[in-house]
Amino acid sequence: MLDPFRRVGTMRGPATAEPDAVHPGWPEATGTVVMPSGDEVRLRPLVARDGQAWASTRVVDKAWLKPVEPTQPGTWIEAHDDAAWRRNFRNLRDHAQNGRVVPLVIEVNGDFAGQVTIGNIQHGSISEAWIGYWVYSAHMGKGIATAACGLGTDHAFQRIGLHRLTATYLPDNPASGRVLAHNGYREEGYLTGNLHIDGRWRDHHFVAQLVDEYPTTCIERLMVAGRVTAWR
Repeated sequence: MLDPFRRVGTMRGPATAEPDAVHPGWPEATGTVVMPSGDEVRLRPLVARDGQAWASTRVVDKAWLKPVEPTQPGTWIEAHDDAAWRRNFRNLRDHAQNGRVVPLVIEVNGDFAGQVTIGNIQHGSISEAWIGYWVYSAHMGKGIATAACGLGTDHAFQRIGLHRLTATYLPDNPASGRVLAHNGYREEGYLTGNLHIDGRWRDHHFVAQLVDEYPTTCIERLMVAGRVTAWR
């Protein structure tokens, strides 16, 4: 059987094939969107050789990432050394191969620029997952997170075949809330003491979106809003 971390396809435009029953939406790259700045953004599967870029960008962005991410054992440097990457990658690879997670890299003009993860994938009568993302600070403020979230949301609905997608964000991180709102996520609740973040239990806003909630895709709506100028 082919290693799904080596077989990377390219999705061009809205998908028409049925999602695979075992590895839905994996390993597939999305189409590419063009931003008002001219930057080109797409999502593609995380691979082993991403380790150096993953570590270097996250170490540089400690001040942005540490306050909003789950508590890490040890120091930030230790959480991003070679051994930590290998553990992280093996874990994601195993879950991806079993159809439970779809870990994707955000590419901006072909360069590593963060991640989108679709996790805790459940099919059947539940048919839902959560989506999370982070963007390298060199690309912040350009709408990259919004476009990446839109690509990931459409991928979850069109290729993974989910009915419902959820997300959370911290009350003191309204920028993340705006990213989700731009993509059509609506508030469903407020979770008290939801996750252990940066050394303490933190509350989160809880948002969600259904596959049939809108007649168009996230990317189509972002194009109408002028946040994305082209899709291919």
